[in-house]
Amino acid sequence: MTTTAEPAMASAQAADLRQIDVTAVMPCLNEARTVAGCVAAALRYFASTGVRGEVVVADNGSSDGSQELARAAGARVISVPRRGYGAALMAGVDAATGQIIVMADADDSYDWEAIGPFVEAVRIGAELVIGNRFKGGILPGAMKPLHRYLGNPALSLVARIVFGASVGDFHCGMRAFTKEAYGRMRLRTPGMEYATEMVANSIRAGLRITEVPTVLRPDGRDRPPHLRSFRDGWRHLRFILSYAPDHLMLAPGVVAFVVGAALLAITAAGPADIGAIHFGIHWLALGSMLLLLGSSLLTFGIIGKLLLRRAQPAAASRIVDWILRRFRLEQGLGLGLVLFLIGLGVELAILARFLAAGGGPSDATVHPAIAGATVLIVGAQIGFASFIVHFVAEEQRDVD
Repeated sequence: MTTTAEPAMASAQAADLRQIDVTAVMPCLNEARTVAGCVAAALRYFASTGVRGEVVVADNGSSDGSQELARAAGARVISVPRRGYGAALMAGVDAATGQIIVMADADDSYDWEAIGPFVEAVRIGAELVIGNRFKGGILPGAMKPLHRYLGNPALSLVARIVFGASVGDFHCGMRAFTKEAYGRMRLRTPGMEYATEMVANSIRAGLRITEVPTVLRPDGRDRPPHLRSFRDGWRHLRFILSYAPDHLMLAPGVVAFVVGAALLAITAAGPADIGAIHFGIHWLALGSMLLLLGSSLLTFGIIGKLLLRRAQPAAASRIVDWILRRFRLEQGLGLGLVLFLIGLGVELAILARFLAAGGGPSDATVHPAIAGATVLIVGAQIGFASFIVHFVAEEQRDVD
């Protein structure tokens, strides 16, 4: 039987949730030793500052009683069946009711009572605030030397180059952001690479990003950490490179294509001498290889940038904008057909010469034959790739 008190209680709870300003989100997997202390620390911050806040613990399948300990300490606990650091955080943020979200681990490696600078940075205009452990301090035993001196600096450097950001610590786990900004990040990765994806997507979305010096201290676990150095390091690097078609494919593709085309032009008719350098069959083979490689990389890079636009509609790209405005399938097919016919014509002329000579040796036609075959293949690549580019571009135009 439903009583009148039950709707009133539900209404009061809903009103309380609407009044929340800040939500502390903690991913948790078997953190019985530390989760209650982290929850208590966050609640002490709210109490001491007068901030209206809540703590959401996103439990990722703990089997050590972490859920009950978190609830007893004052947290709202949600169960996240899908495993992974990113999966837990995505569920936790989705469940948050505050307009400002602060996230950090539940292993006591970060001081939850020291989230004030993060909250204040958001309040004065930042949309994503990232802790910087290298500026705030890494206490003895808090980070493995491999991570401190190689892994984190190297991955952060690569990410800064790829994404054009001045973020010093891409992998700090303590962060703050607005709920509105989080929606624009469009995060999807379920694993540890979630941390890199958050920064990368925020940059592409044009969010205002700042850093706060943050102290990292030894965690309170009595077991090995969930992080696996090489597995998770590779996942971060894989994510960075997957989001970097400019650096990974387009730039090398342009270089390979231009150098290959130049070498092919020099050696197509036969051996040539430029200064003291003799350009023979080996240079021709190198030019052919580079031209084919460059053509493939450019194709993959363009398709990669189109697919990135689908993941991040706010990402700026002059190449993608030009394709969406100007490119038509018939243009790509026309260019591919012209190159294909040129190459085919060269091969047919060589075949005719071969037949006219009665099938005898034709060493003089080796260079033209390789050059013609290369141009023919490049033309075929461009033609077939145009169908894929056209398909992806049409899909993107429908989204835009």
